[in-house]
Amino acid sequence: MPKKNVSVGPSGTGRWDVNVGGVKRSSHEKQSTAIDKAKGIAKDLGTDLTIRGRDGKIRSKDSYGNDPNPPKDTEH
Repeated sequence: MPKKNVSVGPSGTGRWDVNVGGVKRSSHEKQSTAIDKAKGIAKDLGTDLTIRGRDGKIRSKDSYGNDPNPPKDTEH
């Protein structure tokens, strides 16, 4: 069974949505709150987390799974 990726992005109503496998899991007033919630879910599922900015463009990506080729970024 494929793992469901987690994402955070603007909802269009001024809120920030946390989606798991394309399905909205929760909605938050602050982006930072949504990111904290999404990180916990991604760690529990052992999957990827994608964070989008207000413009909808990808701002950050993290992998919490068993990635055979982990990125060599210095972001975290």
